[in-house]
Amino acid sequence: MAATGRKHLVRDFNHFITCYLCRGYLIKPTTVTECLHTFCKSCIVQHFEESNDCPKCGIQVHETNPLEMLRLDNTLEEIIFKLVPGLREKEEQQELEYWRKNQPKENGQAENLRCQRFGLPDVGGDGGNGGGNDGDGGTNDDYHRSDPQIAICLDCLRNTGQSGESTVTDLMKRFIRCSSRVTVGTIKKFLSLKLKLPSSYELDVLCNGEIMGRDHTLEFIYMTRWRLHGENTYPMVLEYRPRIDFG
Repeated sequence: MAATGRKHLVRDFNHFITCYLCRGYLIKPTTVTECLHTFCKSCIVQHFEESNDCPKCGIQVHETNPLEMLRLDNTLEEIIFKLVPGLREKEEQQELEYWRKNQPKENGQAENLRCQRFGLPDVGGDGGNGGGNDGDGGTNDDYHRSDPQIAICLDCLRNTGQSGESTVTDLMKRFIRCSSRVTVGTIKKFLSLKLKLPSSYELDVLCNGEIMGRDHTLEFIYMTRWRLHGENTYPMVLEYRPRIDFG
């Protein structure tokens, strides 16, 4: 008789897919690179607000900024979602409900953006779409949430003496996480909006002192400019340089 393989239950793997801090299934599993212990992203970020040590083994992760030593594990996240039926849908629904309850509406736009993020039709609106219940006004765009993510730091690089540069301020939040498929052109638009630059200004985006092309993706820059130049620090640092366009 052929040997019958033992059937494994989800609970057999709980030790590997649950968070040490909240004891629930890992949501946005995030690994500490110093010791390779993994936690829910929200759990470990909240923990590092009070401590620089790993909550599981006690090792000091970083002297000043332990958040730099975190990496999202998208592969583990997909494995967990496959092992635990309905977990992905439950988390997306809870996140959507959270944003609906905790974010104020600004002319209806904030709610519409959040619904689009989860592939839902716009809510509210004027008579143009009539509420969008027929599905024509909906969207399946997930805003690249399933793409590999990359963390970058945006630093302002000023050329001393250039006219008008004193009017440009640094970003309040220099660290962002986005899809690795984002292009330099999109980063420029983001910076222009955040910095409220006048139309007479142009931006150069640089990596290791080299101006990056408008169509370069962040993944391409990381592979060909950042990592190959021996940069092992994380996140990847991009510099932006404002200049007045006289054209």
